[in-house]
Parts: sequence; structure tokens; C-alpha cells
Amino acid sequence: MTTFHWFLPTAGDGDQVGAATVAAGAAAHVRAPTVAYLSEVARAAEEAGFASVLTPVGAGCLDPLVMCTAIAQHTTTLRMLVAFRAGFTLPTLLAQQAQAFQWISGGRLALNVVTGGDQQEQRAYGDFVEHDGRYARTAEYLQVLRSTWKGERFDFHGDYYHVECGGLGTPLADVPPIYFGGASPAAEDVAARHADVYLMWGEPPAAIAERVARMRAKAAEHGRTLRFGLRIHVIVRDDADQAWAEADRLLRGMDPARIAAAQARFARMDSVGQARMTALNGGTADGLVIAPNLWAGVGLVREGAGTALVGSPAEIRARLAEYEGVDEFILSGWPHLEEAHRVGAAVLDQSRTPVPA
Repeated sequence: MTTFHWFLPTAGDGDQVGAATVAAGAAAHVRAPTVAYLSEVARAAEEAGFASVLTPVGAGCLDPLVMCTAIAQHTTTLRMLVAFRAGFTLPTLLAQQAQAFQWISGGRLALNVVTGGDQQEQRAYGDFVEHDGRYARTAEYLQVLRSTWKGERFDFHGDYYHVECGGLGTPLADVPPIYFGGASPAAEDVAARHADVYLMWGEPPAAIAERVARMRAKAAEHGRTLRFGLRIHVIVRDDADQAWAEADRLLRGMDPARIAAAQARFARMDSVGQARMTALNGGTADGLVIAPNLWAGVGLVREGAGTALVGSPAEIRARLAEYEGVDEFILSGWPHLEEAHRVGAAVLDQSRTPVPA
């Protein structure tokens, strides 16, 4: 059963591609990320049939847990897929915050683990743990988090966390599913052992199929199964010519200075996933169509998910169907309010499935 999600632009919104989690290099945001506007986006996603909205985490966007607590009050069924930085808060505290969120929202929380890939941003937060160490810490974090939700008292003694007589006291009735992404061997190991949904950024279907097969085998080694999710943007119009004209418009909005600044930032990051995205566009505006209807232009200026499916409704649905093994898609487009309605009508109306309970 395929599930579709939307994106909540908590750094601000507009009709141009911009950075999602940092202020540097961002496009001009003509719509401030107020509770009122973000609630409009969330309601549009809910009305369109999306299961949840992904809310990013980073120095350039509003705190996702705080914002989603407010926005949940303006929606009814929509889940909040809240990103958080493992290691920036104690897992025992996040467990308690999740408990409160579930009580307030009626059990509509999901969590997206972000381990971090930009050393400069990590250090600005006060975190100096290096790449593989961050993933080792994340593994411990998720162990403690899940143990706390069980309600039973427990002790934990790891390299990064020590807990004595931890636990909520009573089991959490609605345990949030854990979404997790990362392309390095260290990340894959954590996902295989601890994630519910393994997230990937949009690459050609053959590359995604290879990763799905590898991760399915890794999870099986631990006696587990995974769902798989793909984070990708969508540029859909009534016909292909109109869709590619919109992609060209977005590309014209990326001035060379902004592209250069973004590419310089990406080059210093230690994220394997970011390196994979950057390799798809090569840092230039040439050769951006890397597979049928798959456009790598977004990644010239945007960190993280750097590709978009471009085409007519029938083409978009066909390309999504080619991602065999992918159970969930997190989609987005600019501006996020209008595009939630457009993508919902063009894509979800033809392939909608019930929202998970």
C-alpha cells in the first residue's frame, strides 16, 4: 500500500527553489512561516489526501516540534512527520515530549531522525562529534527512546548515554513510527537495526532498487523488515511542455552566485547522501535530466532532496510506479500551498490509499 506525504516549509515559502533548513543561499521567501500560513499548507495537504507533512529541522527553520504542536490544532487527521536532531536533546526528554504530543494531537506524531551532515552547522549548535560517531550516538539514542516508551523501568549504559531507572512509568499507547535516512555504511547499519521507514532522496529507479534490495537484506540479518520512502519534488502540469516550462522558470530563478554558494557549502559537508545528490547535477545547469522525467536542477541550490519529477499527471504517476519497493513518497513543490492541491489532484486522486491508522 503506497502512502503519500507533503512538506511543511518552516523556513518560509515562495515560488522559487530555496534552501530548506538554512538561511544562507535561500531564495527570497515571500510568505513567512507563520502558524496561520503553515496551517493553510497543512490543511491543503489534509484535504488533498496526504497522510502527513514532513517538517524539517535546521538552523534556518523554526523548531519543528513546537510548530507542529501548534499546527496540529488546525488539522484533524493529518500526521506530523517531525524531524529531530539525534544528540541535541536527551532521548528520555524527547520520549516525554512525544508522549505529550500524542496526547495533544490524538496520536498523530511520526519522527524523522536527522543525524546531521554539515559539520559547520553541527558545531554552531555545539556538537563536535564526527560522522561515524554521530551514527553510533544515534543508535544509542533510538535504543533509549524506544526503551523509554515501553513504560517499564530500565537502565542503559552506552558510550553516549547513561540512564538509571528510566521509563515513562506507563507504556506509550501510540508509539510514533521512526523514519530514518542516510547513505553511508554507518547510516545503513543504524537504519537496518532501528528504523521503521528507511528514507532515500530521489535518484534514478535502478539506483533506488539497488538500495532497497541491500537495505532489505541488512534488516533481515537483524530479524527485521523495513518500509521504504522516497523524498522527491514534483513539477506537474496539464501537459509535459507546461511542466518543463515551469522547471525552466525555476532554473532561471537560481542566480549563479546562489548556485556557487550552495555548491561550496555542499562540498564541505560529510554527508554521503548529499554527495550523491551533488553528483547528479555536477554543480552546473547542463545535463540536468538524469532519467525519464527526473530533473536534478533542484539540487543546484537546495540541500538534501535535490531532484524533481517533471511532467504531465500520467507521466508523474508512471515514474512513481517505477520505484519498485518504495512504499511511501514525500512530495513537495513551490509554493507549497497551491502545489499541495495541484499534486493531490494530479497524482493522489489516481493512486490514493487509505491513511494509515
